[in-house]
Amino acid sequence: MPEKIKILMVCLGNICRSPLAHGILESKLDPTKYKIDSAGTGDYHIGKLPDPRSIATAQKHGLNITNQRAQQFKTAHFDEFDHIFVMDQSNYQNVIKLANNELHENKVKLILNEISPNSDSEVPDPYYGGDQGFENVYQMLDEACNKIAARI
Repeated sequence: MPEKIKILMVCLGNICRSPLAHGILESKLDPTKYKIDSAGTGDYHIGKLPDPRSIATAQKHGLNITNQRAQQFKTAHFDEFDHIFVMDQSNYQNVIKLANNELHENKVKLILNEISPNSDSEVPDPYYGGDQGFENVYQMLDEACNKIAARI
């Protein structure tokens, strides 16, 4: 049996954007062929559930992300994952700083470049905003994950 393609979603705290991206992409791909996970560049929420607003937004769209727990991005993730999608420029810079070589660097992409190539658009962090911010993030990530699922 061929090895699964492994995809990692990365944001700052691993409780808002990357858990949504993780859950959305996981719902679009065959779990026997793909492994999806998520991580944060910061260590603020290690071991915690996604933000309740991310959980509620996912549930509204028929997804359950309560099996996820926040973890911090580590250099070892470069060897474990084939594709690493980050939510914004800050995440990109923080992840790239940990890369040991060009192969590692080439795995890292801004997720919204899937929708608008080379635009370097960012998924806004909804943490300090209201529920609509989480819905807007969900819609952006759903569109990006449709492109990823179709391409990979």
